[in-house]
Formats: sequence, C-alpha cells, structure tokens
Amino acid sequence: MPRAPPARTGRPPVRGRAPGRRARYRSRVSSSTASPTPTTRIGRPLAAWAAWDWGSAAFNHVVTTFVFTVYLTGSVAADEASGSSALATAISVSGVLVALVAPVYGQRSDAAGAEVGRQRRLGWLTAVVILCTALMAFVAPAPSYLWWGLLMLGIGTFAYELAQVEYNAMIYRLAPPGRTGRVSGIGWAAGYVGGIVLLLLCFVLFLADTPVIAFEGEGTAVRVVVLIAAVWFAVSTIPVLRMRFPFPPPPGDTEAAVGWLASYKLLVRRLVRLYHEDRHLLGFLVSSAIYRDGLTAVFTFGGVLAAGTFGLTPGDVIVFAIVANVVSALGAVLGGWLDDRVGPKIVIIVCLAALVVTAGGMLFASGPTAFWIGGTFLSLFVGPAQACSRSYLARIVPPGREGELFGLYATTGRAVSFLAPALFALFIALFGAQRWGILGIGLVLLLGLATLIPIRAVPGAAAAGQAAVRV
Repeated sequence: MPRAPPARTGRPPVRGRAPGRRARYRSRVSSSTASPTPTTRIGRPLAAWAAWDWGSAAFNHVVTTFVFTVYLTGSVAADEASGSSALATAISVSGVLVALVAPVYGQRSDAAGAEVGRQRRLGWLTAVVILCTALMAFVAPAPSYLWWGLLMLGIGTFAYELAQVEYNAMIYRLAPPGRTGRVSGIGWAAGYVGGIVLLLLCFVLFLADTPVIAFEGEGTAVRVVVLIAAVWFAVSTIPVLRMRFPFPPPPGDTEAAVGWLASYKLLVRRLVRLYHEDRHLLGFLVSSAIYRDGLTAVFTFGGVLAAGTFGLTPGDVIVFAIVANVVSALGAVLGGWLDDRVGPKIVIIVCLAALVVTAGGMLFASGPTAFWIGGTFLSLFVGPAQACSRSYLARIVPPGREGELFGLYATTGRAVSFLAPALFALFIALFGAQRWGILGIGLVLLLGLATLIPIRAVPGAAAAGQAAVRV
C-alpha cells in the first residue's frame, strides 16, 4: 500500500499574551504549510506540472499570437481591417466573460474540495481548449468561415483562462517552503521554451517560404499546424493529470458551497472584507494587473517596433522572437532562484525598474544593433517578473481560497488589459512616430512599479499560503 504524502508540521506556539484573530490565523496557516520532511521529493511532480505549461504554449504561440490569428485576419476575412476588428471584438467578449466568471469559478472550485480534485477540472477545461484548437482546422480561407474561427478562438480562450486558475492554484500542493519561486519560475520557463520549440518545428516543416513539407491550396499548412498544436497540448497534459502531489490539499472552502448567484454575493462581501483587513493583497492584485499588462505589451508590440522603428527584416524578427523567448525562460529560472532567497517583491521591483530604464534608453536609440541589445535586455526581465508575481500571490493566498484569488488575479489582469495598447496608440498619435509607443509601455510599467512599492514584502522562505491574512 503506497505511503501517504508527508504532512507539513508547524512550529510550537509562542507563550505569552493571547494572540489576536490575525495572529491565530497565521498560526493555523503556518501549521498547515511548514517545512516538509527531508524525504519529500518534488522533482517528478514539478516536471509533470511544468509539462502543462510547455504544452499550453501551443495555444498561446500557435493559435493566439503567431499563426492562426494571422491566418484569420489575412486569409479568411474579406479584408485585413474588418478581420482585425472582428478578432478584437471576439477576444474582448471572451475577456469580459473571463473577468466576470473567473473569481466565482475559482471560489466554487475551492468549495468542491479535494475529493473532486483540481486535476480533473484542469483536464476537462484543457480538453475544451484542445477540441477548439483541433476544430480550427475546418476554417477554410473564405469569409464565410470567419465566424467559426472566431467562435473556436473565443471559447478556447475562455476555457484556457479558467484552466490557468486551476493550474496556478496547484502551486500550494507542489511547492515546499523556500521553493515557491523556483517552482513558479520553472513553469514559466517551460512555457517559453515549449512555445519556441513547437513554433520552430511548424515553421521549418510547414510555414517557411520553402518548407520541408509543402501542401497544395491556401491555408492548408495552417490547418495542419493547428491539428499538430492540439495533439502537442494533449500529450503534454497527460503527466499533470497522472501526477501525485507531494503535499495534501488545503481544507475546502465550505463557506463557498452555495449557488452561482450566492457565490457572487459572497465574492462582494469578501472583497469588502479584503479592503478592510488585507489591503496589501488587494493592492497587489491591482498593481500586478497594471504591470502585467505592460509585460504583455513588451512581447505584443516588440515585433512591430523591431520592423517599423529599428529596421529589422521579417526573418530577423522571427530570429529575435526565438532568442527573446529563450532569454525570458532563462530569466524566469534565475528569477525563481532569487525569489526564494530575497523574496518575490524585491525581484519584481528590480525587474520593473530595469525594464523602465531600458525602455527609456530604447526610446532614443536607433538601428538593428540597438534593438538587439535593448530587446534582449528587456526579455531577460520579463520572465522573472511574471514568475515572481505568481509565487508572491501563492504565498499570500489563504489556504482553501487559492482558486478564488487566482481567479481574481485573472480578472484584474483582464480589467486593465486595454491600458498598455491604449497608451501605445495614444503616444504614437500625439508625437507622430511609432517609436513613441515605447513611452506608453514604459509609463505602464512605471505605474505598476509605483503601486507595488507600498505593498508588503513576503520572505522567500515562506511556503504557499504561509504569509496569508484571514479575509
């Protein structure tokens, strides 16, 4: 009979004055998240967990960024302008649904308890993403198929965002004290590397000007690629569905075992309570939403700036995209290691400051060499900032509430996702040159940095949930 995973044991209580409510809660959290026994091994579970990030890059890189959306707007739609408008509308609708549903979905996931399991829910949501990706293969290069492609993209994006709520919440059962940053960093790095490996394979085999395997008919190569992406994601999901977690689950959120409408009422009450009792957590959700939008914009507009402002050729842009993702992956691993030593907040602040300074320098630079130097430097700090944001939240989430608060993490990110694109466009319009869009991205990162500074720090040695305050 297999042994049960080792329990986490806490420190003995300190004698003296009776602790207050928050102190009692921190004591209970510490007792459930203390150091594991020396025999606890997380290598194999961590590899299985990170495999999902590796596979999910098939949806991020192939579907939503580099291949399928480009095909929709360029080959399927009647014209690129109307296709881009329809694409933006579909993504916006999906984002609004995610913002409305994610926190309550996460809350109800917490209420379901350990007997149902995050693995099963992650599996079902991932299956929806994979199915939508595979069904994109039916999108022929004709305007009448645009609605089908947008529908599959919207449903897939919605399911993917909810799947990330489950996936991120698994850190609690996976990361021991002193390893939360590394666990998060390795996951982010796997996503970067997996996306580049798959994109390179698809480009060389099917999408290059002279591919290894050529198909007759416009769009056939793209339709084959999305099928490959679906299989890639499906195979990569198997390990996380079969893994055994090193640590037992937190207690179920029994207060959230209510209907959907009551779940929204409970969410509002908890947000009000959060404002009064733990404004640092609420502040972090807001601050991280701002600077995460800036981090996303670095990659979203990086290729556009590379070609339009710094003179890189299309081939150079692809090469730079590969280098940037590899550098970001290395940065995520290094940032996770530093996170566990000095705490996630310090790493995030250093990364954001470096990004702001680099963006300021690139605003007045010119030429491909300047872009390669500045762009590579930017890429180095994007990965750690993203990974450490996840590990920071994991440490301050009250046990049993990880789904709800990672749902809020997704919601706040969606709520301000317009900020960097809007400022990017605004400064281009004001100054009449594309390079001034860099200023818009830099200001978003600077605003995120300024709002993060007052937020309390947490020690790198803290386990998931160990720095929580009851709300």
